[in-house]
This record gives sequence, C-alpha cells and structure tokens, in this order.
Amino acid sequence: MAHQITAMNMLKSLAGGLLLVAVGCSAPEVAPSKKSQLAADMKRATDHHSFSKPEEAVTTHLKWDAKVDFDQRQITATATYQVQTAKDAERLLLDCRDLTIHSVTVDGQDAPFELGPVRPFLGQPLSIPVTGTTKEVSVAYTTSPDAAAFLWVEGESPFLFTQSQAILARTWVPCQDSPGVRFTYEAHVEVPTELMALMSAVNPTEKSADGHYDFVMEQPIPSYLLALAVGDVEFRSVGAHTGVYATSDLIDASEYEFAEMEDMLVAAEELYGKYAWERYDLLVLPAAFPFGGMENPRLTFATPTIIAGDRSLVSLVAHELAHSWSGNLVTNATWDDFWLNEGFTVYFEQRIMEAVYGRDISEMLSTLSYQGLVDEVDAIMDVNPNDTHLRLHLKDRDPDDGMTAIAYDKGYFFLRLLEETVGRETFDNFLKTYFTSHAFQVMDTDTFLDYLDDNLLNTEELRSAVNVPAWVDGQGLPSNCPEVKSARIERVDATLNAWIQGTTASDALPWSDWLYQERYRFLSNLPDNTEAARLAELDAAWDINSTGNNEVLFAWLEQAVRSQHTPAYDRLRTFLVGVGRRKFLTPIYKALVETGQADLARDIYKEARPLYHSVATGTMDELLGVEG
Repeated sequence: MAHQITAMNMLKSLAGGLLLVAVGCSAPEVAPSKKSQLAADMKRATDHHSFSKPEEAVTTHLKWDAKVDFDQRQITATATYQVQTAKDAERLLLDCRDLTIHSVTVDGQDAPFELGPVRPFLGQPLSIPVTGTTKEVSVAYTTSPDAAAFLWVEGESPFLFTQSQAILARTWVPCQDSPGVRFTYEAHVEVPTELMALMSAVNPTEKSADGHYDFVMEQPIPSYLLALAVGDVEFRSVGAHTGVYATSDLIDASEYEFAEMEDMLVAAEELYGKYAWERYDLLVLPAAFPFGGMENPRLTFATPTIIAGDRSLVSLVAHELAHSWSGNLVTNATWDDFWLNEGFTVYFEQRIMEAVYGRDISEMLSTLSYQGLVDEVDAIMDVNPNDTHLRLHLKDRDPDDGMTAIAYDKGYFFLRLLEETVGRETFDNFLKTYFTSHAFQVMDTDTFLDYLDDNLLNTEELRSAVNVPAWVDGQGLPSNCPEVKSARIERVDATLNAWIQGTTASDALPWSDWLYQERYRFLSNLPDNTEAARLAELDAAWDINSTGNNEVLFAWLEQAVRSQHTPAYDRLRTFLVGVGRRKFLTPIYKALVETGQADLARDIYKEARPLYHSVATGTMDELLGVEG
C-alpha cells in the first residue's frame, strides 16, 4: 500500500502444496479442537486478527462466482474452496463480517454451519464441519450494502471498488483473512453490460458484450490482495508488460502520466530479480479511494490525485510496483510484522526512483520521508511510545492502527542503515537472494532477524554497528539513524528562513524553478503562526491556490487552515469534498479542529462523508466526534 499517514503525521511454486507456510491463527471465541498434525513441525506466528485455524484446515484455491447488483449495493456469490485438512480435522474456520450466509456444502453435500459471536472490527467466525478427507467447501452468501471493503460511487457512471487490506476481505468473501494464508483463485463475475469488471488477476482489455467476466490468478496470494473493481473504464498499453485503465475523462492524462511504468519495471527487475506476476497494470480509481495506491497483484489501484500532468508524483507507482516483491511475493506473516512489507517497499521504491530519475530526486524524497518520520515519532511518543517499535503490538486493536510512518519510514531507514553498513553491492545481493529464496512465502520478524544474522550481519562487529534491537523493539529513532543530505532541500530551507525573516520577498522566490518536492518542503515547513497576509502575498505571486499538484495543494491548504487564510477556503471545501485520500484528509481536518474551526470541519464533513470510503470515515468520525 502506498505510504499511509495517520492523524499523528501528515501516515506457482507453492500453489498445490503447503500454502499456509508459516502462520497459524487464533481467536478467543473459538474453543481449540484437537491438536492438528498438519505441518505440526512448522514454526508459526499467531495472527490475532483472524479466527482461522489453518493448521487444522487450510484453503488453497478459491473459485468465486458472483453477481454485482448496483441497485441493491450488494454482491450475491458462491465461494468454493479447495482445502487441505489434518488427519484429525473437525472444522474449517473462515472469517466473516456482515455477510448473510445462505447455505454451505462440503464435498457437494449440504452441511450445517455455525456463526460465532461478533467482535468489533474482526467480525465473526464461520465454522464448517470437515474431516481429514474433505476436499471442497462451498459457501453461498450475500454481502451487506454497507460492507466496509466497498465503495459504491453513484451517478451517471457508477463505479465499485474494494479495499481489502488489512482485514476487510472478510466483508465481501468469507475467507481465512490472514496474510499468512495464501491461495490461488479463479472467478466468474457478472456486472451491468455497460461496465467492465477487473480483479487482481488476469484481466480483460475490452468490455464483454454480456457483462460476464472470467479471471484467473495462478500465483498464491493472501486475502488482503483480493480486489475487484467495476466501472466504465478503458485500457491503454504503455509498454510490453504495462498498461493503464481509467475512465474516458482520465484515460489520456493517465496514459501520459504513467508512460514510464515499463522503465520502472525494468529497473526493478535489474535490482532484485524477475517480476513474478507477468503484467503490471494500473487502474485509476475515483478520487474517493482512501489511499494513494494499493498493490493488488497485476493491477495496482491508484488515486487520481497523483495525476499532476508532469509525472512528478510517480514515486507512488514505484512504491506499488516494489510491493510486487516486498509484500506480494514475500508477505508479512501477521499485521504485527507490517514493517516487513512497507519498510522494504519504501527502500525498494527509493532505489527504483534513483535508477530511473537519479539520486538527486530520490534523496529529496528521502528527506521528505525523514521529516515526516520525525514528526510522527514525536507525536506517537506522547501517546503510546511502544507504537514506535518496528515490531508492532496490535493484539485487540484494529490493524489499521499500524499503518503509520513507523512501518514505512523507520523500516526504510533501518534498511538504509544496513546498506550503508555492509555496502550497497553486498546488501543488494542479500535482498535479491531473500526475495528469491522466500518467494510466495510469509515472513515474521523473528524469522527475518535470524535470516539477517545468518546471511548479512554475521559478525559481532556488524551486529554492534547496526544495533538491531534498538530498531526493532526500541522506542523512537535510534542514534545511528542514517543522515539524508539533499543540497536542493537545504537551499529550500535557507530560502524559507530568509522569507520568514523578511529578507526575501514572496515574488523573489525561485518558485517557478522548483520541483514539487521543493515547493512541498517550503510550504510544509512554514511556521504554524504564519500570518494570513503573508500567505496572501505568496498566492498573489505564484497562484498556489490553483496548483494542479495535489501534494503541493495539500501542504498549502493545511497551512491556510492554520493561518486562517480564508480566501483559500472555497478551494479547501472543494478539495475535502472531492478527494477521499486519508493522507490528505486527516491532517487538514485535524488542523481545523486544533485552530478552533471544528464547526467548519464538521460542516464540510457532513457534505463529504457520504462520498468517502469506510477506511477514511472511520478515522474522521473519531477525529471530529461524529457518529457513524
């Protein structure tokens, strides 16, 4: 997933075999059955966010047959699983949330089922009786109109998209909703004839005549990478293995903006080995998508807010592409191990950006990441210092709480420290071997640290230089955090200081010569007490309020709120109503609350809330004290 920022910071090799690999799951409501013998000798990480017991019965392949009903805002479907069971297996446990279960069959015969108690954000377990010889389990069900994974975009051109990460797949498919359980899948989906269906699988490039679409995903994936989108979109190829999908009003701009995806793919393969998913395509979603991007295999979901017209925001594409190795290929075993997905991905993203666009650009991005990380660490230390550990502690909490700059940027700087300690060539060889040797497997923190000691930090001198415990289980930022130096950012900071002191006038700024990273740095570092009159000077000189770069616009609007520069408030309202990306929403709404403008925040939110995804409304409801 693209780098997330919370309220505290501006946040087939195994297809037929042992797909559970390294994870067993537990849930307090479900009493333990007999000890399973399935892969009993394997080390397991406990997933507190799933009711499933894959050591007893594990799903290995999904056949999904579904009909999408826009009028009722629901999907009626049958999920048929191939399963592997232990000799003494008694039940298959699936995660469900807000699903209506109609019937269950086991090996083709009607079977009883039981739904356990509902727990907040976890949903409930679906228990299905099986034996040691069970091969297939089928569940017929209907989703809720309010399924948390869905956003139904109404209007002249309806659109549906899903967001399964972290544990929302269970709201549209009954499944073993743990990142440690991998399965292949096939699907048949029926949608209105004027729309196209797409999934995290082999996809069509043209609409079907009858609204029926078939999909295949031959590589095993975890449930959080299940994805579905339905809309009036078209496809454009931008390379031999890459292409973009978008609505007609965005397809030309998307084709231009993402024309260099093939170059990124080639650069990534040169760094860390063969791309394992055949194609890398990108779907531009409606602006209500709550994230920058989501790394669904073969089809990244992306926000239109990265379409700037000058390819300046494509680092997000590099990030989602990098997930094809870190996350999709080698997956965190539980959400406590989230940094193994995101820290690696940010590191890989920076290397792709350096390879394609140069060190100058990648170091500016790293500098901005460091600034955000320091701010996030400071904020978290005031609330829960243990949340600054790389190894998270999310038991009895929504795993969404772990989507902060810690997993992303503290993880990145830890890997950067490893690179600087052992040398880039040695570290690149280590990472390439790591991805290759653990392909289509899961990884927990302890197992990775053992691998790190055995294969990279294999002397006491190296282990001492890195101080792994301080990074993984220590609070804050260790003293040996790598320093990032960007001459361009340093010049921006000097210019900002001169502007603050009044020795450089607003119309004398080199604004037109700056890249977006430099403009963002200037605006995001303005003092909170900057007078509104001075923002007016900036806008009069450079028309910042009309910028088409959403990162720059976000920084501008947040500062406008803090300075109560009211001429920007019309654009503020339009932005908050028109964009659902949580990275932008949270800091701006938070700034409104902190500056005594909570009534304005709630007024805007009342208009915007019906347009946001549940991932965003969950955060904003709490921030603004609004009942969902």
